[in-house]
Amino acid sequence: MTQQHPDLAEEQAYIDHAYDCLEQSRSDAWKLRDLSEATLGGTFQARYERDVFDEALVNRLTKLDLGDAALVFGRIDRLAERPDEIESFHIGRLAVADDNSEPVVVDWRAPVAEPFYRATGREPMGLRRRRHFAVQGRTLLGLEDELFGDGHLGVGDDGTIGRVAADRDAGFDGDAAGDGERAGKAGPGSLRGYSTLLAALERGRTGQLGDIVATIQAEQDEIIRSPQAGVLVVQGGPGTGKTVVALHRAAYLLYTYRFPLEDQGVLVIGPNRVFLRYIERVLPSLGEAGVEQVVLNDLVPDVEWSRPGVDPADGPLTATVKGDLRMADVIDKAVTDRERPLRDDLVVPFRTGFLRLRAEETGRIVRAAQRRFRRHNAARKWVEGEVWSAMAATWRDGDLHPSEVKEVVRSLPEVRVALERMWPVLTPAQLLHDLFGSKALLKLAAEKYLSEQEYLSLHRPRAADVSEVRWTDHDVALLDEARNFLGPRPPRKGLPADEEEIRTYGHIVIDEVQDLTPMQLRMAARRSLNGSMTVVGDIAQATGALAPDDWDDVLAHLPDNKPSRVIGLSVGYRIPDRIMELANRVMMAATPTLRAPISVRAGDEHPEFVEVAPDTDLGAGVAGAVQAMAAAMPDGSIAVVVADAMVDDVSSALAAAGIDHGRATRSGLSAAITVVPVSVVKGLELDGVVVVEPAAIVAAEQQGLRALYVALTRSTRRLTIVHAAPLPAAMQPVSAPAS
Repeated sequence: MTQQHPDLAEEQAYIDHAYDCLEQSRSDAWKLRDLSEATLGGTFQARYERDVFDEALVNRLTKLDLGDAALVFGRIDRLAERPDEIESFHIGRLAVADDNSEPVVVDWRAPVAEPFYRATGREPMGLRRRRHFAVQGRTLLGLEDELFGDGHLGVGDDGTIGRVAADRDAGFDGDAAGDGERAGKAGPGSLRGYSTLLAALERGRTGQLGDIVATIQAEQDEIIRSPQAGVLVVQGGPGTGKTVVALHRAAYLLYTYRFPLEDQGVLVIGPNRVFLRYIERVLPSLGEAGVEQVVLNDLVPDVEWSRPGVDPADGPLTATVKGDLRMADVIDKAVTDRERPLRDDLVVPFRTGFLRLRAEETGRIVRAAQRRFRRHNAARKWVEGEVWSAMAATWRDGDLHPSEVKEVVRSLPEVRVALERMWPVLTPAQLLHDLFGSKALLKLAAEKYLSEQEYLSLHRPRAADVSEVRWTDHDVALLDEARNFLGPRPPRKGLPADEEEIRTYGHIVIDEVQDLTPMQLRMAARRSLNGSMTVVGDIAQATGALAPDDWDDVLAHLPDNKPSRVIGLSVGYRIPDRIMELANRVMMAATPTLRAPISVRAGDEHPEFVEVAPDTDLGAGVAGAVQAMAAAMPDGSIAVVVADAMVDDVSSALAAAGIDHGRATRSGLSAAITVVPVSVVKGLELDGVVVVEPAAIVAAEQQGLRALYVALTRSTRRLTIVHAAPLPAAMQPVSAPAS
């Protein structure tokens, strides 16, 4: 019979007290809100102040609602100011105080909580003890102690005597750039709260990413608490927690720099909507529900996007050209090409005579407008004013006010045509629709910057109306670039401006940044208010049209207001090393200069290979592998990862076998078994993964081996590879067990 930790009952009582204090805070907040709602009417200022107060209360109530998340997950005991006196702090998800305003729980982001994550035997940061709680809701399941200082012993949750923290801190001499190389293998001696961490890692996946606030490791905490200024690049291999670290960093910055960040806003950019659904609960669970989480397409309004499998996709050359930074020059030139003087004089009737707009005068107006205005649409009103003035100057008695000309001639068809030729008001969609629909316009705008093959790859038939165009994901940065050059359209008579300026944010987080093209990086950088960004990714997993070779290729397109930093995550927490060994062989073939993270977990299962005979139905083989995995993990989440073109066939095969399943592009990971196209699998984690036909994945993707590496590194417990075609050379099993 295992021995119970002697402090378990005392700590459980403390946790119960913390929840009582939290409930009292909620009750007090509701009472204040009720009082606010009871005071209706009053002046505009009074109503405004009441609304602001009410919004603050609602935000407070939202943060106090933890749902099933644990409130308290640790404690630190440190030396106080008086010699030999110890003071204790319980660390939790948010700050809680008692009726006397004395702290009961310290927010994990507060400076006093930092030693909970950062203290080591070599650098104890004043700690005498660090205690980790294994908690389920309000129930304390166990304790794990780390004691600091010579001669101290720790008691584990099973009653066994633990080593002092000085012995536990094995430490490694890792590379400062964080390339993942370590002098030894990660193990209990190098990890904070090892038993608590392993318990968290062994839990089944739910289809949505959870926070790691209770198990943040020292190298992760260094990133989370690093200074706000400048661009911080986080390089991390599969399973190192880079996504969740970036989200915790956003929560930390909002806590530390609440003003002005709350007003400036924090933006999180994810690679696709499946990923956004996967991470959507992390920040709310940390008390930060107001952060915008988007894909790049969300930042470009008022256009329709192409439907995968329905609308034509961009070919490899087109996708590459659209991502190339030279497209900024092409779009700039395309805008300039629409700013044109008239070829001939314009003569229109006026009263008992005529007014003339001379062609050479329109040239002067266009050139002056180009000098005076940075953005195209903003100049239209000025151009019109100059046109009215130029026409008024040609009146026979020379005593005509431009406003009189405007009133009479602006509605004439020939005048409208002339203005549209000289300086049309354009939306980004109109500009690019015209450009891509005309080989002549493409040549005029692009021949200086692109080869003929490159600019002709952009050509596509014109739609009857620009509203009918469905734009591809590779168009998003081009539409945004055009928006930047054009600016909002001026307000129409009697109506407000129908477009807004591009919004900027105080801090921006970009996940899977290695897949953004230079044009997309430029688009993201445009939204940075002060150059403060956290970008996370893995060069080895770069599968985009213009995959970077190193982080300098990415940083070249991001703000440089402040010096940038590159920090590496070197320990893999999610993927068992037996699976990682196979994936690493693929990674070495794809990116031989990179090194993989060290895996914390050994895992129980080797990857399984299921070879389907050429005359056998591949779908039946996939269904059998899925059924076997589901039987082995009845409570686990399973992904069937396939090349995008195989989604329908594999889904039909599963349905024919009576296997209930979902599709990631429709329902996220809400089903126990989900068919996931390889194009959207990046960043996800599941208990089990069935990878179907690796050769098809390699053949279908521009960075085929890297895409396969991504697919192989999604599992936390089991991996099965089903194939009929020969495996890529890097995957040929050396000693893997036969299926």
